[in-house]
Amino acid sequence: MQIYNTLSRSKQLLQPLSPPSLRMYVCGMTVYDLCHVGHARVLIVFDMVARYLRYSGYQLTYVRNITDIDDKIIARSNEQQEDWQSLTQRFIVAMHDDAAALGVLPADQEPRATEYMPEILDLNQRLIAKRHAYVSASGDVYFSVRSFATYGRLGGRDIEELQVGARVEPGDQKKDPLDFALWKAAKPAEPSWASPWGPGRPGWHIECSAMSSACLGEQLDIHGGGGDLVFPHHENEIAQSESVSGKPLAGTWMHVGFVQVDEVKMSKSLGNFFTIREVLRQYRPEVLRYFILASHYRSPLNYSQENLEHARTALERFYQTLQAVQAVAAKATSAPTEMNGPEIDPWILRFRAVMDDDFNTPEALSVLFELTREINRLLNDGECAAAQQLAGGLLALAALLGLLQDSCTEFLQSGGRACHSELTVTEIEKRIQDRQQAKQAKDFASADQIRQDLLVHGVVLEDSRQGTRWRRG
Repeated sequence: MQIYNTLSRSKQLLQPLSPPSLRMYVCGMTVYDLCHVGHARVLIVFDMVARYLRYSGYQLTYVRNITDIDDKIIARSNEQQEDWQSLTQRFIVAMHDDAAALGVLPADQEPRATEYMPEILDLNQRLIAKRHAYVSASGDVYFSVRSFATYGRLGGRDIEELQVGARVEPGDQKKDPLDFALWKAAKPAEPSWASPWGPGRPGWHIECSAMSSACLGEQLDIHGGGGDLVFPHHENEIAQSESVSGKPLAGTWMHVGFVQVDEVKMSKSLGNFFTIREVLRQYRPEVLRYFILASHYRSPLNYSQENLEHARTALERFYQTLQAVQAVAAKATSAPTEMNGPEIDPWILRFRAVMDDDFNTPEALSVLFELTREINRLLNDGECAAAQQLAGGLLALAALLGLLQDSCTEFLQSGGRACHSELTVTEIEKRIQDRQQAKQAKDFASADQIRQDLLVHGVVLEDSRQGTRWRRG
């Protein structure tokens, strides 16, 4: 398995430290607002990675943290006049609900920064003892960037170039403008914890170094997150962790590309973001999941209504094929856990080949589309048993991407959309029944009119020997 490593800027063979065990840490959300589509991409991509690594035989431990104390959290709690703990808990629940809706499986561990204060304080003390950090007169603790010789290598930054334009914020007592805070002395009315340097709270970067080490040890196989974390967050994690351990923090650094709107990164600070909930008010969750996986995880992803529609129609094609298999099979096809058999083996090999190449989900979906065309060919040739076996393989392979987990009937009857102001299911089925009665009475004009009336409302009828199916068009 080859994975692109941000640190080396090349694809590298995945070589676990203790095979078959694998340790993956992903920087999760700072919980002060609802998750947007950019967050959804990180959640879905690493869910896909975790599913596929486990399928590939690795004994994965997947840790995804929560930052529940931070400048933004404090600012939002003050702005809304809400207790910061109540605020973070509210958005943690919302994040979990959004993730579950998108089919994102829970991480094995989900540490919260505020639960790891002893570990954070210990890491600070060890950095101070090794002269990689210092305490200011105000009680702030800073990391000395120039004490770490390879600072900047992850983000490809030159320390002298970073020095240009670096400045000290009012109130900071840094020895060097490049130094960053490990511990922030308490300010009035802010949450704080006791420390050897006085009451305060952790800086953002130290949280992840402490949590990853506590949960997974000093070295990780994979460290991941959004592309916006490469610098300074992950750069600072490397400096902190490796200054203490003397060992490489991670074998592979994975970063997810930005979601863009009109070629500008989607972000809350720019106000050009769409929350997961806004999208799910329009589309079924699998549509958003497919939209994200249809692009390679490292590529920029352009958010648009048109691209969501492409995702919806692509899923519709899969579900139409699966529904056709169900209609002709003696037993309805369901998602199996086995993918054995000479007919499906070549498809598995092709799927694995592209997924082993840096999780190339667009190519994996192309393989699934070719498999779908083969299923349709078999159905047309009357080879129903073979079609059913391949359909089982299709479902099992798609499940590794977290796709085709919906009900065929529900997806097709919704048209992949979340809700409709058009006809209800009961109304549609009553009109289909009226049409059937008209056909039996040989009143074909009325039967055709019902079909046309339904079509006006976006309802497509499909007649077969097994009866009439319908879907939203």
